[in-house]
Amino acid sequence: MERVGRWLGRPREIYNLLRFKMGGGAAVMPPLDQPDWRYMESKEKYKQVLEDFPTISLEFRNLAKVYRDVIADICHKMGAGMAEFLQKKVESLQEWDKYCHYVVGLVSIGLSRLFSVLELEDPIIGQDTELANSMGVFIEKAIIIRDYLEDQLAGREFWPREVWSRYAKKLSDLAKPENIDVAVQCMNELIINALHHIPDVLTYLSRLKTQSVFNFCAIPQVMAIATLATCYNNKQVFRGVVKIRKGQAVTLMMDATNIQAVKSIMYQYVEEIYRKIPSTDLSSNKTQQTIVSIQTLCFPNGTVVSRNRYSPIYLSCAMLLAALSWQYLSAMSEALEDVQAKEN
Repeated sequence: MERVGRWLGRPREIYNLLRFKMGGGAAVMPPLDQPDWRYMESKEKYKQVLEDFPTISLEFRNLAKVYRDVIADICHKMGAGMAEFLQKKVESLQEWDKYCHYVVGLVSIGLSRLFSVLELEDPIIGQDTELANSMGVFIEKAIIIRDYLEDQLAGREFWPREVWSRYAKKLSDLAKPENIDVAVQCMNELIINALHHIPDVLTYLSRLKTQSVFNFCAIPQVMAIATLATCYNNKQVFRGVVKIRKGQAVTLMMDATNIQAVKSIMYQYVEEIYRKIPSTDLSSNKTQQTIVSIQTLCFPNGTVVSRNRYSPIYLSCAMLLAALSWQYLSAMSEALEDVQAKEN
């Protein structure tokens, strides 16, 4: 258990273990069971991971087989997926889902399997990979939408061509001032697409029984919906940095401690999106229907439950878990974006 905890506390090492480049753009999985394997010719910024790989291998080999099996399986699948998207861009909405699955969905699936193996959660948590995948995909879509301008400036593209090509000839054209109106319409369409994962998110969270696991899983989800609500119909996404306020983030960490509170948060932010739907939006009816269905799922009788808060000591633990969750997401997204930028 202690060794698993140490692994979960090192997202950068885990992520670079999952995928990295070794010549010719090929993704290669390092041999986890070979104690002396290392790679000394990397020029990447994470070269230390490859050069000191025996340390990682030792920790991996000291884990119980049941944990090693989960980690090795996720490593293999993510490595194969990353290799696929090193060679191409995201074209369709289906590929967008697939890309997000490889980046974060697989991590969510792996963690869910570990929760079950550790008997922190029931077996269904690790078995229902569709729900676990949606947990990761929802977060990654929020990050991709929010980081449009940052990615463009770095030469990275993650928005699906199937959507943006209806609004511009090139994805970079959306950043031009004269295209701001169609750019916002394009972004709004992607945000509504992301909202379709919320039912899976709520079902997954409703099954969790361990408080620390619930906090670890729930806080990134409420951060994601708050981010999407901030971005919706917001021209600033194409002009600069758009992030939720620090005070807002702290409040979300404090509140997201049970399923009813999470439902209240989801309800609040989709209502915020609803109020911002532009009258000129050709798909406004569809957007409204999507939001109403989410609100009905949260509170069928229309009565929103107030959020419950816990003691300061408990909240400190929750915030620590939240920081760890976001550290995973940032580490994985940054590493992948660096590699794709070099490929392009």
